Amino acid sequence: MVEIDLEQENKAIAREYKELLRISYQTLSEDDKKLIRKAFDVAVDAHKDQRRKSGEAYIFHPIAVAKIVASEIGLGATSIAAALMHDVVEDTDITVEDIERMFNPKIAKIVEGLTKIAQVKTDNEISMQAENFRKMLLTLNDDVRVILIKIADRLHNMQTMESMVDYKQAKIASETLYIYAPLAHRLGLYNIKNQLEDLGLKYTEPEIYNDIVSKIKETKEQQDEYIKSISDVLKESLDAEGIDYIIKGRPKSIFSIRKKMLAQGVSFDEVYDKFALRIIYKATPSEEKFLAWKIYSIVTDHYRPSPSRLRDWISSPKSTGYEALHITVMGPKGRWVEIQVRSERMDEIAEKGYAAHYKYKQGGSEEHGLDTWLNLLKEALENASTNAVDFVEDFKLNLYSKEIYVFTPKGEIKSLPKGATSLDFAFSIHSEIGIRTRGTRVNGKLVPLNHVLNSGDQIEVITSPNQKPTSHWLDYVTTSRAKTKIKNVLNENTKKIAEDGKELLTRKLRHLKVNMTETTVNELVNYFKLKTSLDLFYRVGIGAIDNQQLKDFAAQKSNTFMNFFKNKIKRTPSSNPETINKPEISNNYDMLVFGKEQDKLDYKLATCCNPIPGDEVFGFVTINEGIKVHKKDCPNAISLQSNYAYRIIKAKWIDSSQQEFKAILNITGMDTLGLTNELTKVISNNMHVNIQSISLSGDAGIFNGQVVVIVQNNTILKKLIENIKKIDGIDKVTRINKN
Repeated sequence: MVEIDLEQENKAIAREYKELLRISYQTLSEDDKKLIRKAFDVAVDAHKDQRRKSGEAYIFHPIAVAKIVASEIGLGATSIAAALMHDVVEDTDITVEDIERMFNPKIAKIVEGLTKIAQVKTDNEISMQAENFRKMLLTLNDDVRVILIKIADRLHNMQTMESMVDYKQAKIASETLYIYAPLAHRLGLYNIKNQLEDLGLKYTEPEIYNDIVSKIKETKEQQDEYIKSISDVLKESLDAEGIDYIIKGRPKSIFSIRKKMLAQGVSFDEVYDKFALRIIYKATPSEEKFLAWKIYSIVTDHYRPSPSRLRDWISSPKSTGYEALHITVMGPKGRWVEIQVRSERMDEIAEKGYAAHYKYKQGGSEEHGLDTWLNLLKEALENASTNAVDFVEDFKLNLYSKEIYVFTPKGEIKSLPKGATSLDFAFSIHSEIGIRTRGTRVNGKLVPLNHVLNSGDQIEVITSPNQKPTSHWLDYVTTSRAKTKIKNVLNENTKKIAEDGKELLTRKLRHLKVNMTETTVNELVNYFKLKTSLDLFYRVGIGAIDNQQLKDFAAQKSNTFMNFFKNKIKRTPSSNPETINKPEISNNYDMLVFGKEQDKLDYKLATCCNPIPGDEVFGFVTINEGIKVHKKDCPNAISLQSNYAYRIIKAKWIDSSQQEFKAILNITGMDTLGLTNELTKVISNNMHVNIQSISLSGDAGIFNGQVVVIVQNNTILKKLIENIKKIDGIDKVTRINKN
């Protein structure tokens, strides 16, 4: 029986291999096929005794990753071979040297890059995830293909996570949303980005994900019909003009629908542009732009466009290389519809990102936007700060940024992230110009260095050889590049002092019998409420942190360690029947319980999201403040779970009849007579709800209010919100996280 299964499995492996060659985006030569075959044989042999958690042969995973690399990302034979062997060095006896001997230095280098990432095993107390990300991003200096294969590896892991335990699913999904999806976006891999985001949502907020999926299925028929009605109208005119094209309907991703629901405080039904139409046309390079605008004119002949929502990424492509016209028009039944217009070449670049650029790259000296971005990234990586978490956060600044387009005095166009300032612009020209900036003029007018730029602005930078950055400049810029350069200049003097400070600190800690590890450094940084280890060493170097303060830290460190375990021991449920019947248990019954054992531990509620009983929550073990409890949809949840998964503990409410909690409601509507009176009456009539404060204002017929109520749990709050929504004139009621 087993032999038959193995035979079937071997046939399936052979089928997958043939499929891999068939779907390759690049044209494979005979030598390419030999290279891929050799890599396949090495991988099959290396993984022959391994199985995945789901029970299937392990080799299916590297083949699946290679298929994503070959078809969805569109890389060539070298990358396909490296993808097939991406786990070989980590999981088997084969070494990087073996691969270099069997293949070539290039493939060995890529496999080594992928292995390094997987094998980073550091002291579990520091953020291993952040360390992993930093290692991965640093490989950009060697070969961007390492990152692309890693994204493919992550996509396949996300597609096959069902058999994992739920806490691992949440950790991997959080990492994905935190770094891999933004990376895929920035490398122009929009399809993969959407898949990663949707799968990330599936495991971080499963109920919401499933709810949206079921609603999309319910409305699919109506949406298909709606799209067909628009397509039919446009087809007639496009055919009459003799344009060679296809029209596709494109539903919005589940993640972007969720994002819109949150940002606008609306329900699924109120999200109108849940789909878009894509018109993909055939064109020679010389007629691409002309045809795009011709199609624009045909679309707007039939449907009224929204001028403020026209996006022309053909005249000014995004820095990811994305080109298209996006037109938002008023469709039938008064609904906004986005229509995307792309040539086949533009569509290929949008689908394949980085790889398609090389296929279409023309000669000439103009550096491509994506290459420019990769160069800027390398520059940022070379000047990386020592703290891995800070580094990743800083790096993320550049990933998801929307763009504006501005001009130099000579009329050259530059793209900058939305929110960039005139000082950011100076640094984008050249770091030397940035450092020497004395002032800036925008559209001929002198403006402060922190002036926020808009698309279309023309900026002139005034420099002086004597000018030097000050620490205030860090508040004037938003781009990672400018921040890094300013920090470097500011740090030049401090680095020498910091180096001496580090040696001094090591000696002092040794004297106090404390080991100088990265964990200790992170704890000291937190203890003295500093931002980086450089700040710490610098302060020790100049004598701002003295021996007594270090003694206090050492004493507190041993106490914290002891107290945590004392608390655990104290709180273990006793088997003594007398203690079980103690009345105080009912008073504490409203506390959260933590972990599998449902321990009752001291905690604080996080102020960033104000959880109340009934909310889905988790515990986060902080260094100085014990356990902080956050809502699962807290704005900081993804970052915490991604960077500090080892500090996350499960938490749940076991009852909610004793304590009371504060919730803040934002209420908007039409300012009608008696609305305030009606609102206070509805809140007061709700059982177990007290009003703590209420502030209401009306402006030109619009009513805005913020009400702070004290409730016992989430169920009561939801009922209250429903009742407020029923009041005539009320438009929206949303609960806000911030105090």
